[in-house]
Amino acid sequence: MKNVLVSNNLKKIYGSKGNVYTALKGIDLNIKEGEFIGIMGPSGAGKTTLLNIVSTIDKASSGTVVIDNKDITKMKDKDLARFRRESLGFIFQDFNLLDTLTVKENIALPLALTKVNVKQINKKVGEVSTALGIDDLLNKYPYEISGGQKQRTAAARAIITTPSLILADEPTGALDSKSAKELLGALKDLNEKSKATIMMVTHDAFAASYCRRVLLIKDGEIYEEIYRDSNRKAFFQQIVEMMGKIGGDNIELV
Repeated sequence: MKNVLVSNNLKKIYGSKGNVYTALKGIDLNIKEGEFIGIMGPSGAGKTTLLNIVSTIDKASSGTVVIDNKDITKMKDKDLARFRRESLGFIFQDFNLLDTLTVKENIALPLALTKVNVKQINKKVGEVSTALGIDDLLNKYPYEISGGQKQRTAAARAIITTPSLILADEPTGALDSKSAKELLGALKDLNEKSKATIMMVTHDAFAASYCRRVLLIKDGEIYEEIYRDSNRKAFFQQIVEMMGKIGGDNIELV
C-alpha cells in the first residue's frame, strides 16, 4: 500500500524573538492509501495548524510534508495552487457552497474550472451524487436543502476530481445528530468502497469512531494513536478514555 502523505519532523513556530509560540513540535505522520484517519486533541493542541499545513493554506517553519511523492514545503505558490486543485479535496464545517449555483453545478465546479468536457462532467456528477445519496437533489439550490444534504453536496464536490487526499475540517460541526450520522456513514462508504483516503480533524469522539485510526495531538506533539477493529462502539469508548486523559471533548454514542 503506497504512502499518500508523509510528514517528517514537521514544526510550526509563530512570532519572533521574545514572543514565540510553537504550535507543532516535530510531527511525524504517515497516511497510506485508503486510510480513514482522525486527528483529535483539545483546543490549541495543534490539530488545525497541522491541517492548514497539509492543505497548503499555511507553511511549515521546518520539516517536510510529502503528498503523492511531492514535497509541498518546497513548492512555489503557483505550483501549490495547481496541486491543491488536482490532488486535494476539502470538506469544511460551513459547507462553502455557492447559493447562486444548483447542487449539480456546485459539485461540478472543480471539473468545470479545469475545462473537463460536459459529457464527462455529467457522468462524474451522476456517480458521486449517487454514491452520496443526493442524486435527487441535483436541480435544487443550497438554500432549498438541509444542512446534512449541503454537507453531502460539499463531500461530492470534494471527491469529484478523485483527489489523492480528502481533508475534512470538523465536517459534522454544524449538523444535527441524524445528519452527522448520514454524512459519516457516507464518508465511511467512500473510504471502504472507493478506497478514498481521508484525514478528518474533529473534536467529536462520535465522529472519530467512524475512522480506522485516530491520532491524538497534545501540545503540538502526537500523544497517542489507536486503531479500530470491527467494533465501532468499543472504539468510541477507547477514544473517550483517550480524550479524558487530556481533557478533550466528546459526546454520547447514539
